[in-house]
Amino acid sequence: MFPTVREVLALDPVRHGAPRLVAGEGGLDQPVRWVHVTEVPDIAPLLGGRELVLTTGIGLPADDAGLRAFIGDLADVGVSGLVVELGRRYVSGVPRVMAAAAERRGLPLVELRRATPFVRITEAVHALIVDAQLTELRATEEIHQRFTELSVEGAGPTEVVRHAAELAGCPVVLENLSRQVLAYDPAGESAELLLDGWEQHSRRIRPAGRTAYDPDSGWLVTTVGARGQDWGRLLLRWPTGTPPTRLTILIERAASTLALGRLIRRDAEGLERQIHRTLLTALLDHSRPVDEVALRAKALGVVLDRRHLVGVVVRHRADDPAGDAPAETGPEAGPARLRDLAEAVGQALREARLTGLTSAVDDQAVGALLALPDPTGEEKALAAFAAALHRVRLDAVPPRAGRSGGAEPAAVIVAAGSGVGSLREAGRSLAEARQIAEAARRDRRDLPIFRLPHVGLAGLLHLLRDEPRLQTFVERELGALLAHDAQHPREQLLGTLRAYLEQGRNKSAAAVAAHLSRPAFYERLARIARILDADLDSVETCLSLHVALLALDAVRTP
Repeated sequence: MFPTVREVLALDPVRHGAPRLVAGEGGLDQPVRWVHVTEVPDIAPLLGGRELVLTTGIGLPADDAGLRAFIGDLADVGVSGLVVELGRRYVSGVPRVMAAAAERRGLPLVELRRATPFVRITEAVHALIVDAQLTELRATEEIHQRFTELSVEGAGPTEVVRHAAELAGCPVVLENLSRQVLAYDPAGESAELLLDGWEQHSRRIRPAGRTAYDPDSGWLVTTVGARGQDWGRLLLRWPTGTPPTRLTILIERAASTLALGRLIRRDAEGLERQIHRTLLTALLDHSRPVDEVALRAKALGVVLDRRHLVGVVVRHRADDPAGDAPAETGPEAGPARLRDLAEAVGQALREARLTGLTSAVDDQAVGALLALPDPTGEEKALAAFAAALHRVRLDAVPPRAGRSGGAEPAAVIVAAGSGVGSLREAGRSLAEARQIAEAARRDRRDLPIFRLPHVGLAGLLHLLRDEPRLQTFVERELGALLAHDAQHPREQLLGTLRAYLEQGRNKSAAAVAAHLSRPAFYERLARIARILDADLDSVETCLSLHVALLALDAVRTP
């Protein structure tokens, strides 16, 4: 905010006086808050520090002890420098004793070897200071405006941190109380170097106060929280000395915006879970480079590099809770149920002592990417996770009134994709797990973990659901019947065909399953055969139709 002594010496009015530095070179970067002209030796009590003192020396003491005391008093009060114009009291140069005293105290002492009106110097320096103050004021106004807009827009932590780094022009990091990185912006510097060994580095940053600068580490730090509940720290790197006031204002406004956003989203996912969801989504839709995902996950305490990765998806077997589960109603029931499942999955990972990312991946399912040190431990890790999840969910269901035991929680499916050895393949493992979970919803077996072999043909078709050739096959086999049902919505023959094929072409059993009399069922089968131009007594024809039905289910699954 203030010019330094070095910058003042470069001003034209000062250069006109042919300045020469005779002592205190180490103090040239001291800021100059004001310029003061004096001709009396006892000026120190009237100064407040950081002034540049101008004098001709006519009133200074004549003895060496007096000159040493004069320099000592100026240094004690914290002036930035002393400028002496030669010609009136000192002709060839300032006394050696004055130069020696200034050098000992690190006080810049400058001679002006040509007569110079002091008023020009004071005008130039004060104009520089006022301009700097106006610039600081404009920057502060922009800070307030920017973060007010972010608060109104409900900006997330990543966006707030990005704007803070942009305004500051230096790296900014948001961490939780465990020193795990929630968001960061390197401001054009190397993110790898910024986050390398972050937890250990962060624990060495110990500023004195809620907002303070740690000169040993070069970080400006403020605590993030509200209503007496602190949940993180916001750090801004400024390694070049005490940061200007605007940066303190900036980091505090950014922290306030983060705290306000946290309060607004207090019923939503935690910040860590939001980051987990961002990273899992990035792996599924390839929206971010895998190197960035690995770096952000590592900063969050989850190492994905050089690990055996297994995608896992957990979802309720039905879209609605089972009858034995506590009933939930209202528009918030679905998100609340998904949030409870996500919390259960996260707790199960911790209880099974597994490391990974976990979050909801859509409106019905919770995903997890397990990071295992060794591929040989895959089956054991999955079994431990499934067992821990069952215990967690069982403990979470409150006892029914009148029962000593707890109610059974709603049934869930735990599906796992194929393990992979590279983060670039992790999206495939997650997608496979999600597809297996969808395909297993109609499987009545109570398996702790569903894998691709367990879902058989339905699972294979689910993996191929986006394949145009499979969709063409469905249309070729069932298109005429689907068109008929579309024109006759009260007579859905597709359900009749499904019952017939699912009952192994046993017409009597199929009629019972379809809730139709046998003559009515037979008549419908005859119509289906005419519409499809197919022989429903042919095993090969029925097999093809059954595969088409399974493929249709896979294609229609959201």
